[in-house]
Amino acid sequence: MSTKKALPRDSDLAGVDKALRRAGRKARELAAKTHTPLYIFENGKVVNVTKQKRKAS
Repeated sequence: MSTKKALPRDSDLAGVDKALRRAGRKARELAAKTHTPLYIFENGKVVNVTKQKRKAS
């Protein structure tokens, strides 16, 4: 059996996953540079990711 992912038939959707990951990475970088909070939705809750990073350091 093949483990290859099926590509979307709509060409507009083909790069969505990669673009969202890139946008998330840029948002984390900007939050770190400007010392501002970054909130994400994780496990049904809104979480401040920058607060978690500071505690881990």
